[in-house]
Amino acid sequence: MQPVEICKNIFWIGVNDDRTELFEGLWPIKQEGISYNSYLIKGAKTVLIDLCKDLFQEKYLASLKTLTDPSKIDYLVVNHMEPDHSGALRAFREVAPQAVILTTQKAVKMLVDFFGIKEAVRVVADGETLDLGSHQLKFITAPMVHWPETMMTCETSTGILFSCDAFGGFGKLTNGIFDEDYSDLSFYEKESLRYYANIVAAFSKPVLNAGEKLAGLNISMVAPSHGLVWRKDPSRIIKLYLQWSEYGKGKAQKGVTLLHSSMYGNTGRMALSVRKGLEEAGIPLDVFDVTATHPSYILPSLWVNQGVAIGAPTYEGSLFPTMAQVLSMAEFKRVFHKDAIYFGSFGWGGGATRYLNAQFEKMKWQLLETLEFPGEPKPETLVQAVEFGKRFGERIKSL
Repeated sequence: MQPVEICKNIFWIGVNDDRTELFEGLWPIKQEGISYNSYLIKGAKTVLIDLCKDLFQEKYLASLKTLTDPSKIDYLVVNHMEPDHSGALRAFREVAPQAVILTTQKAVKMLVDFFGIKEAVRVVADGETLDLGSHQLKFITAPMVHWPETMMTCETSTGILFSCDAFGGFGKLTNGIFDEDYSDLSFYEKESLRYYANIVAAFSKPVLNAGEKLAGLNISMVAPSHGLVWRKDPSRIIKLYLQWSEYGKGKAQKGVTLLHSSMYGNTGRMALSVRKGLEEAGIPLDVFDVTATHPSYILPSLWVNQGVAIGAPTYEGSLFPTMAQVLSMAEFKRVFHKDAIYFGSFGWGGGATRYLNAQFEKMKWQLLETLEFPGEPKPETLVQAVEFGKRFGERIKSL
């Protein structure tokens, strides 16, 4: 993609990544892709804000050179050291050795650890400003959003917030870089939630802390390191992120996530009946077969819904392993404070509930009701399952 002027003398320089299959080696993005967003401010002083993954550094530098001679760049702002942001740093240093790196104290050692860079590095403090003549930058530390050295940078004369990982999302930029370029933002909002749940959710309190720092700023545009530049309605993505972060403290939306898995179809048949009951209750419902769906796509639903219905058989005296893996990832991402029910088949003896009780204690989930059955579900059990789901749906609606 060609550079885009987002405001007078301020430019987006980015690349779409449709080659990486797993972001961070964990999260599928082969279909959705992702963008790496960098920004150039031209004026009395020339400043580059963030870079890109090294896989795309040649394409990135070629775009940069259409705007300026890299040897004339005065500063490089490194908001975050993770290699999807900083990977092109060595290549940039080769063409712009004069550029002074502006970053946080905690990033200094990381510059050495990742790239062996010690020279021409200047630490900026939280709230510090840098007068560029035609522009002014304000640096806002945002530790643990989502690494300890992370910061955001605000160009105060225009109100553009270069927010780094905060307010970012998965998804290539296909028809333009701005929110206003899309009549339907549902894809990008969905991928922003998936990005939040996969990458940022474990650090919800730091996101809220960062939000408090932004409260006094007049933000006209949110320019993250991944995803859309929010120019038409910058408050929307900020409000969404802060809303999602609040769910980390307690009650979430009045909805249910139904997770199911089955070895021989018995628990699967029960899942259909439980689903019917949930639908009769009129509760917003997301349904996932955990044996066919990567946890990346399940975590967003678990994060925003208060209720979780788990259907899985007992396996060797414990919970079916694929379901256990999903719950383990949910614990890792701090999906806490949920209300749950469990149903499932067993052969010679149960055991899944023992696992769930231990797991839920760690996750601060409440197991409200269980429905276990031996072998295949009998007709009367399927009827019970409908009522079982309906009761749960009505309880979540009443919260």
